[in-house]
Amino acid sequence: MRDNKKEIPGRAPQRVRNELRFRHITVTSKTKVANHFWRIVFSGSDLAGFNSPGFDDHIKIFFPEAGSGELALPQMTDEGIVWKEGVRPPARDYTPLEFDGESSLTIDFYIHESGVASDWATRANVGDTLIMGGPRGSLVVPTDYAFQLYVCDETGLPAFKRRKKDLQAEALHLFAYTDEQTGRGYLPDLAEVNVSWLGNGTMQSENLGTLIAALDNIAIPQDESFIWLTGEGNFVKTLSDYFTVDRGIDPAYVRAVAYWHQK
Repeated sequence: MRDNKKEIPGRAPQRVRNELRFRHITVTSKTKVANHFWRIVFSGSDLAGFNSPGFDDHIKIFFPEAGSGELALPQMTDEGIVWKEGVRPPARDYTPLEFDGESSLTIDFYIHESGVASDWATRANVGDTLIMGGPRGSLVVPTDYAFQLYVCDETGLPAFKRRKKDLQAEALHLFAYTDEQTGRGYLPDLAEVNVSWLGNGTMQSENLGTLIAALDNIAIPQDESFIWLTGEGNFVKTLSDYFTVDRGIDPAYVRAVAYWHQK
């Protein structure tokens, strides 16, 4: 019997560093998924050597101003990253959904109002190009923790979708702040998941009490567990404190990342 997970080599998530490179990528196909995502497949010879070992890796995607055409790759200098004419283009972080190991990269863009990335994805056509950088670092998380719990909204669903393909959990919980129709359309295979659909646009601090009341009823083992929290920054921080302070879960096994911040 395992006495303490922290004594078992390799059981804790491991951080790894990746070579920072910037790449041109070109749109090869575009499909609407679950009526709320654009699934865009990119290709390009620059993808040679691309590596994304973490299920929630972040690559940074740089977008041209509307109608401005192709961006030039930045230069890597001893002083840092230098963009042409000194102007850094707008950028957003995204999780790679799939990579074929050679030259095809798939990214899902959540569609929402007045977003730089969402607007670009809606306008995108085959042949359009972007620049991407990273991931600079990855967190490699074992897939076979017996207990696993995930909380996210639509922005985190692509990472969960990628993660679920490899999971070997005995107890798997998903609390998703999205409408059930959207969630089931995007994640059609949830037969082994204890899922709660909490509604679009409801990941707000005033709703935390309802979630925590539900979590209070879930027994969480002190070993062989992994918890992943993403979404609105203050919400995620408070929820992380609930697990690590109130429930006493080792912070090494609670992954909390703010994907966006309430204005």
